[in-house]
Amino acid sequence: MAKITPSFWFANEAAEAAAFYVAIFPDSEVLRITALPAESPSGPAGSVQVVDFKLAGQPFLAMGAPQIAPFNHAISFMVNCADQAEVDHYWHALSQGGAVQQCGWLKDRFGVFWQIVPVALGQMMADPDREKAARMSRAMLKMVKLDIAGLTEAFEGG
Repeated sequence: MAKITPSFWFANEAAEAAAFYVAIFPDSEVLRITALPAESPSGPAGSVQVVDFKLAGQPFLAMGAPQIAPFNHAISFMVNCADQAEVDHYWHALSQGGAVQQCGWLKDRFGVFWQIVPVALGQMMADPDREKAARMSRAMLKMVKLDIAGLTEAFEGG
C-alpha cells in the first residue's frame, strides 16, 4: 500500500470516472468497487461507492457521493510526456467532454484538472541561461496545448 494515495470525491460517478481514466493510461486498472455498508453523512447504506484503482502504477481512490465542493485548480494532476505523441494522446483523451485551457491545462468531463506537460518543458525552464528559458516561457503562455517544437524553437532563439 502506498504511503499517500490521491483521493477524488465525485458526484456519484466514481466508477465511471475510474473506468474513463483506466482506459487512457497504460498500467492501469480498477481494483475494487465497494458500496459503503452503513449509513454515512454522505448517504444511506449502499449509496456511497468507493473505487480503488491504479493509474500508471499509482494507486488512487475515488468516492461517489453527493459532492460537497467542485474540483478546482488548487489541485491538479501533471502528466509528464516524453514526446509530442504522448502530449497529443493525453490531451485528446482527457479533454473529451471537458474544457481546454491555456499553458497545457485542461478540465476533464468530471471536473478534474490536468496539466499535460512535455518533460522537455521542465528541462528548458531549469536551463542556466535564463534568457533562453524566458523566451520559451513567453512562447508557452501563448499556447493552449503545448507544442514541443514551438517551445524548442523559442528556447533556441528562433
